[in-house]
Amino acid sequence: MKTLLSVVLVAIVAMCVYATAPKKQRAKSPAVLVFSKTKGFRHESIPSGIAAIKKLGVENNFTVTATEDSSMFTPDTLKNYQAVIFLSTTGDVLNTGQEAAFMAYMRKGGAFVGVHAAADCEYNWEWYGKLVGAYFKSHPRQQMAKVRVVEGKHPSTKGLPLEWERYDEWYNYKNINPEVKVLMKLDETSYKGGENGDNHPIAWCHNYDGGRAFYTGLGHTNESFTEPKFLAHLLGGIEYALGRKK
Repeated sequence: MKTLLSVVLVAIVAMCVYATAPKKQRAKSPAVLVFSKTKGFRHESIPSGIAAIKKLGVENNFTVTATEDSSMFTPDTLKNYQAVIFLSTTGDVLNTGQEAAFMAYMRKGGAFVGVHAAADCEYNWEWYGKLVGAYFKSHPRQQMAKVRVVEGKHPSTKGLPLEWERYDEWYNYKNINPEVKVLMKLDETSYKGGENGDNHPIAWCHNYDGGRAFYTGLGHTNESFTEPKFLAHLLGGIEYALGRKK
């Protein structure tokens, strides 16, 4: 009798704990699709990037599916993801039908995160160029440079030093969308080979065609994806895209 009573009491307590738990804890984890197809230069850091994003997902309550299969870009598949990350994609990676599916996804409130060579992608698709925010133009040799945070309250920059010196491959950009909100700029006096002058954005965000978009030009090297500051920057961008942090 005592054993039965104990079992009943444990069950009641468990039910009460579940009922009073914050809804956020019981909510389904958002799903993120990492897309890393390349039709041009292929970055050797892509596997490191996938592994890092999966680890961030485990630690921060979002699930991650990684693919290079562009056939996943259909309305029925994309609707299952709360954000799509283009991880150093290069070249023409989507056909016309897949492009239409991705545009429809964004127009229904979807979210996009572009990392590094996502700007070296889909040059003949004007809609994508405005979504990612700029196209890759050129880059000098990899070297140290100073990154200046210009918007310190964004989730991707909060906690970063206002002047952040780090090693990476620094892109020069063309066709920069004037409507993006610049979060970080490069100080071209701190390295050799910059071609955008005093206004050299390197990370930005914006609302675009019904959805949210974030881009960072950082992340060329394998080492980036074990660097705590860069991972905090990337996580903040993902959280912004998911709408969990504003």
